[in-house]
Amino acid sequence: MKITSLNIITLFASAVFITSCGGKKKKTTTETTAPATTTSLEIEKPQLTFGFIKLTDMAPLAIAKEKGFFEEEGLFVSVEAQSNWKNILDRVIDGQLDGSHMLAGQPIAAGAGFGRQAELVTPFSMDLNGNGITVSNKVWEGMKPHVKKDSDGKPVHPISADALKPVITAYKNEGKPFKMGMVFPVSTHNYEIRYWLAASGIHPGMYSADNIQGQIDAEVLLSVTPPPQMPATLEAGTIYGYCVGEPWNQQAVAKGIGVPVTTNYDIWKNNPEKVFVMTKKFVEENPNTAVAVTKALIRAGKWLDTPGNRQEAVEILSKPEYVGAPVNVLANSMTGTFEFEKGDKREMPDFNVFYRYNATYPFYSDAVWFLTQMRRWGQIPTEKPADWYDTKAKEIYRPDIWIKAAKLLAEEGKIPTSDIPETDGYKPATTDFIDGNKYDGKDPIGYINSFEIGNKN
Repeated sequence: MKITSLNIITLFASAVFITSCGGKKKKTTTETTAPATTTSLEIEKPQLTFGFIKLTDMAPLAIAKEKGFFEEEGLFVSVEAQSNWKNILDRVIDGQLDGSHMLAGQPIAAGAGFGRQAELVTPFSMDLNGNGITVSNKVWEGMKPHVKKDSDGKPVHPISADALKPVITAYKNEGKPFKMGMVFPVSTHNYEIRYWLAASGIHPGMYSADNIQGQIDAEVLLSVTPPPQMPATLEAGTIYGYCVGEPWNQQAVAKGIGVPVTTNYDIWKNNPEKVFVMTKKFVEENPNTAVAVTKALIRAGKWLDTPGNRQEAVEILSKPEYVGAPVNVLANSMTGTFEFEKGDKREMPDFNVFYRYNATYPFYSDAVWFLTQMRRWGQIPTEKPADWYDTKAKEIYRPDIWIKAAKLLAEEGKIPTSDIPETDGYKPATTDFIDGNKYDGKDPIGYINSFEIGNKN
C-alpha cells in the first residue's frame, strides 16, 4: 500500500473502524493514531510492529513514537516488549516483527553462520556505551583491598579485572567455580566482559561446535541471563556478577545487592551497543519504509542528546509499556551520572549517547569488531581472510539507507548537514580500550593476532 496525502484520511478512518470493532491492546503494546503529516516518500507498508527489550537503550523507539516522529513520516507504529533476545531474533526472521531493537552481534552472527542463520540488515545504530559490570557485595568486599583509592578514599576508575583475580582464586581454592552472567552469546555484554577479564589474564572460556556454552578452559563460567532477571539472579547467589545494560546495574545499587565495578565506556570508549534491525527481504520490498523508519529514529536520537530532554525521556521510559523501572533508577545513568557503591555517584555525561559522535551511523568497522570477537572466542571456528570481514560487514550494515534518510532530514531542516559524516564506513584506528590495545577495522587479522588469550589466525 502506498500512503499519500490523498489517502491518509481513508487510512485513518479504517484505523478508527478497526479499533471500534473490538481490537484489544496488549499490556506491552502501544498503538498509534494517524500521522500528523505525511512524508515526501511513498510508504509501501505504513502499519508496522517493532520489538524491544526493557532496557534504556531502546529509548530511540520510545521517543520516535511518543514525540510523533514516526507519525510525521507516515508510519503507524506499535512497539512491543519481548521476553528475551532469542525471541526477538526469531520473530524478526519469521516476519512477526517488522523490525526490532537488537543486540549488535545478532544480525552479524546470523549472517556469519553462528546460531540461527538469516539475512538481516542494520541501517541504524541505536546508541553508544550504556553497559556496566556489577558484582555481588561479597565479591566487591574481596576486590576492594586490591583497588586503588584516591585521596578521599574512593576507588579510582577504571577498575581492571586485576582486582578480581584474588577473589577467583579464593573461590577456586574452596572448590567453587566462579560464575558470572551476560545477556546472550553474541551480545556486546559477552564480548565486553570477556575483553575485561582477558585483559587481566583471566581466561573467560572458548566456544566450539561441541561446547556452545563457551566454557572451554574457562576460569570464569559465563552463562546467559535475560537483562531484567539479572539483579534477582545475583541476589539468589546463582551468579556472582554480571554484565548488562541499564537500568539493571543501577537497580542492583538501589536494592543494595551489588556494586558496579566498571562501565563499557571504560572497556571501550564510545563503543557501539544496540542496533535497529530488519530483514533484507523487508528492506528490498519496502525501501521507502526503511528510509522513513530510519529518519524517525535519527530524529529521536537527536532529541535524546539535545540538552534538557533527558528528564522527560526518563519519565517516558519509566512507563510500564517501555522499561518500567523507577524514575530515580533510570535517571542515575540517563541524566549524565552513574552510581557505583551506594552514595558514590559520579559525573558520566557519555554513559548513554544516542546521537553525538555520529552514534546513529552504522559503521562497517563496528561490525568488523564483533566479527573479530566471534573469531577470537571460537564462535567463528575457522580462519577467514581479511576481505571476508569487510564483505560480511557490508552485507549487514547499511549506511546507504542511513545516508538517504539523513540527507532528506537535512533538506527538511531537521538536522544540520554537518551531522552527516564524510566516511568510507570505517572509523580511524583507536587505542581507547582498557588495555590500550589498538583496533583498526581494516586490519582484522592483525587485531585478532594481537591478543594473548583467544584464537589466532
